[in-house]
Amino acid sequence: MNKTLKTMKKLFVSMALIAITASCTAAGNKQQTAAADTHEEQATAQQPAAQSQQEPEYEAVAAPDFTLNDINGKPLALSSLRGKYVVLDFWGSWCPWCIKGFPKMKEYYKKYAGKFEILGVDCNDPEQKWRTAVEQLELPWLHVYCPRSSSKILEDYGIEGFPTKIIIDPKGQVVEQIVGEDPRFYTLLDSLFK
Repeated sequence: MNKTLKTMKKLFVSMALIAITASCTAAGNKQQTAAADTHEEQATAQQPAAQSQQEPEYEAVAAPDFTLNDINGKPLALSSLRGKYVVLDFWGSWCPWCIKGFPKMKEYYKKYAGKFEILGVDCNDPEQKWRTAVEQLELPWLHVYCPRSSSKILEDYGIEGFPTKIIIDPKGQVVEQIVGEDPRFYTLLDSLFK
């Protein structure tokens, strides 16, 4: 019994030390983040107004090219859309958040007609269910079907949740990846096209 009590005391002390260490680490990270945010705000405030009207800055990463069949059964390559902004919308008819976001996407597709293209990439649907969903939801943009055998595309783009929207610039570089139905997506479109 005495040995068990000593072991429990050691375990308790070890757990307490781990908790204290984790707490200190988290507090240090918050201080570093706060200091970095303050520094970034000061730097942003000092930038000239003319610079804010330039194209947004982002790390240039080439969007992996792929070819999938479109709604008419014809091959469509992402690279064929180069020269304009493209939004890849990874979605599925089984995804309630995907469906919920379509009215706002339609609004923005119409608002900025000709300034960008949306390429809907269906994931995890049977092909006929995908075709029916596109028709019933009256989605006016381009669509391709991504069969489960083409899951490399999902890996190449790091898709972990749905919907995922990836904005690609006219040169084929990834501008931003937004997971979920996030208002930030529409704010970004406004900043790109106004």
